[in-house]
Amino acid sequence: MSQGQQRFLEGLSVQPGAMRCSLKRSLTAALAASFLLLLFFLHGGRWQEQDPLEVEFRSSSSDPALQTLPLEGAQLILRDRDDLSVLQNMSYQLLAGSLPPHKKFLAVGLASVRRPRGFYLPATLQSLFTQSTAEELQDMVVVVHLADTDPQWNAQVAAGIAHKFAQHVLLGRLLLIHAPREFYPTLEGLKRNYNDPEERVKFRSKQNVDYAFLVAFAANLSSYYLMIEDDVWCAKSFVTAIRKAVAAWEGSSWATLEFSKLGYIGKLYRSGDLPRLARFLLLFYQEMPCDWLLSHFRLLLTQKDVIRFTPSLFQHMGLYSSFQGSVNRLEDDEFQADALDLPDNPPAALYTDMSVFENYSPLKAYSTAEGYFWAKHPAAGSVLCVVFQRPSRVSRVRVRTGSEERRGDVLRAGLLELGRRRLAHGRDCAAYTPVGAFHKGGFERRGLESAVAGPVECVRIRVTQDQSEWLIIQSIDIWTVPDT
Repeated sequence: MSQGQQRFLEGLSVQPGAMRCSLKRSLTAALAASFLLLLFFLHGGRWQEQDPLEVEFRSSSSDPALQTLPLEGAQLILRDRDDLSVLQNMSYQLLAGSLPPHKKFLAVGLASVRRPRGFYLPATLQSLFTQSTAEELQDMVVVVHLADTDPQWNAQVAAGIAHKFAQHVLLGRLLLIHAPREFYPTLEGLKRNYNDPEERVKFRSKQNVDYAFLVAFAANLSSYYLMIEDDVWCAKSFVTAIRKAVAAWEGSSWATLEFSKLGYIGKLYRSGDLPRLARFLLLFYQEMPCDWLLSHFRLLLTQKDVIRFTPSLFQHMGLYSSFQGSVNRLEDDEFQADALDLPDNPPAALYTDMSVFENYSPLKAYSTAEGYFWAKHPAAGSVLCVVFQRPSRVSRVRVRTGSEERRGDVLRAGLLELGRRRLAHGRDCAAYTPVGAFHKGGFERRGLESAVAGPVECVRIRVTQDQSEWLIIQSIDIWTVPDT
């Protein structure tokens, strides 16, 4: 459960199971008109998308390495409006580092403030850098927004981080910035949504603005932007895993790719969308927690379904929250320390002739959607077919059936088949090659690129025996190799 969901349930005076859905629908309806109006502004209302914006740096340090630097050619696409005009004339204090000379593949952004208990920022940065190869480091820049209201704390932390990670600072891989307090909107007298106490509303509202200024700054540094928190562990070679995911979804219309199911950890955006995200966070900063706003932003950019890759690439490791130092034992049970073993799962459509239970659709088994596929009493000859958007050379397939709660709902007998010559209706292929049978409810085989001559267009699971139990397909994981 995300932090925003936890805070929402805390504000309910009734049982969450009885009222959660209706209250969430009411909230969505109440905000619908505002979001429609926002769409007008985000997509060509008063804001036009041609005029560049100069972003000013201000440095309070006497160190020549930390002096004011111009962000030349920064096109943050932010226009004047009474409540957003701050973004037009925004300036930042550059506390450490310098702008990279070339646009990177990935910018990793995180905001950090003083915590009443615990300090995890150095460990997070250490993980980002040590879990990346030399080649991956050349493709990445890390931007830290030190957003505490105490300038002395920001300066001390910046000095310590700059000393500990001096090599990365000097090479332009690490930037430490600060958005001065005078650019923030009011944090007093804000709406008390969800029965949150005043201090919590103030904290989460400031956090939204912290992130708004962070993403506005990062918009021109890279092709893609990854949002994390300042208390996470990273999987080995997470940059390569993200690059593979982006390549697999090339040509698809997505707003957010998710590499963790927690809060706003591991959320990937196209950098071209960051100016809109900055405006959105600033416009609705007092309405709700950041993770909820990010979900609404995804929907506004017309991505209906969550696209989340498993296993997760980032793990929450902070024990104490940045809000009042409360204990926070939140962990991602799908985290995997080695990202190189992540499946590719190329873009595909999934079809089945089985009787699907409620909304447990086949797509939910294909790793990039939450949940699983659940069918009633599958019969011999029933199939679930993965049809690729483009032919791919499949090298490995892994299918897991059943679940912790329903261990009996496994595939008792079935085959895995690779298909070619996609049919005109696009839901199946004309010719299949069986490559292996299911064993104890699971299937995994490597070296499949030699099982079929050339790329395949379908991967099909075929039931070979009637079973009285229902069937859960927990995950379908597919690895590919480049076509030679």
